[in-house]
Amino acid sequence: MRQTWRWFGPIDRVTVENALQAGAEGIVSALHHVPTGEVWSLNEIRKRQREARAGGLEWELVESIPVSEAIKTGGAEAVPHIAAWKASLENLARCGIRTVCYNFMPVLDWTRTELRWKTRTGARAMRFDLIDFAAFDLFILKRDGAAATYPDTIRAAAEKRFPELDDEARAALAANIGAGLPGSTERYSLDDLRRLIATYAGVDAEKLRKRLIDFLSEVAPVAEHLDMRLCCHPDDPPWPLLGLPRVMSTQADYEAVLNAVDLPANGVTLCTGSLGARADNDLPGMVERLGPRIHFVHLRNVRREAETVPCSFFEDEHLAGGTDMVAVVVALLKEEERRKREGRSDCVIPFRPDHGQDILDDLTRGAQPGYPAIGRLKGLAEIRGIVRTLEHPQFGM
Repeated sequence: MRQTWRWFGPIDRVTVENALQAGAEGIVSALHHVPTGEVWSLNEIRKRQREARAGGLEWELVESIPVSEAIKTGGAEAVPHIAAWKASLENLARCGIRTVCYNFMPVLDWTRTELRWKTRTGARAMRFDLIDFAAFDLFILKRDGAAATYPDTIRAAAEKRFPELDDEARAALAANIGAGLPGSTERYSLDDLRRLIATYAGVDAEKLRKRLIDFLSEVAPVAEHLDMRLCCHPDDPPWPLLGLPRVMSTQADYEAVLNAVDLPANGVTLCTGSLGARADNDLPGMVERLGPRIHFVHLRNVRREAETVPCSFFEDEHLAGGTDMVAVVVALLKEEERRKREGRSDCVIPFRPDHGQDILDDLTRGAQPGYPAIGRLKGLAEIRGIVRTLEHPQFGM
């Protein structure tokens, strides 16, 4: 397994040198400053490559080329935006970058109600509180039809919670939910959210899945021709939000899309944190069953506060939480061995320690929420220890 590290470019308060010292072997990055729907130029790609190399590592994977809302809704700009996506793939391939992670979540990317929630140890972690989210939806956003989205128990709890939030807490809740893509300076106001939600009128899960398949039918053959790999990140959290469908939350969701566009280039970003927020997702089993199409892995852990779907959860330590990380790593190493026997060129699976708690000096560094230096170093070291142990001749892997 190849150890990589997400870096948000020169604005990132965690440097490439920090990643190198943590033991990372490659960088995961993106051109966050390029507007969604525009082509990633050769000049901008090469500039980011030089910036990474200056710190001692290569930019090896893209996370992410954004997929515009027009592509997801079938809007007027979908055709030129898909063309720009293809052109960006061609330019990345010319620069030697072969793996692109992306997501297909409507409006909101990963969504948390708290970005620096205090854990029992004093560390800070991201958290999704279902009651707070319902209170936001019902009483701050005041979305049409929101009441029908929630069962009576959740709605009643939100009605009780909302008056307990003062003006500052309400503003913070709205800002956290509207935070936008990681690494982006984009923020959604309440009016922005209402406007974007309205563009999905009449779009149910079936229609959204069809648009994802249509998108992949266009871009996956290009990636295949370029010897590239595309890997879709799961929904985070893996259930519908704000009345919008989500279609990459379970193994069945992935199988539907992989089977519809059955090309090796069309693959999976296995994120144990996103998928692990659902108690009904069997992560080691998903590695075994989706293994041949897993092109990238995010290893992190969440602590579910209930076994229902949806539920509240927080970002736990990498070897804590609800996912058996050792079992996941065992399954990934077995998949690598299977690929070696087949003679696949991509027998080594890249992973990164995803998210992390703010600990020690992270508490004052002010890095991107979820992407601290020491918290991720700790997670990477723990995972590396599992891999080294399992690969030792005494254990026969």
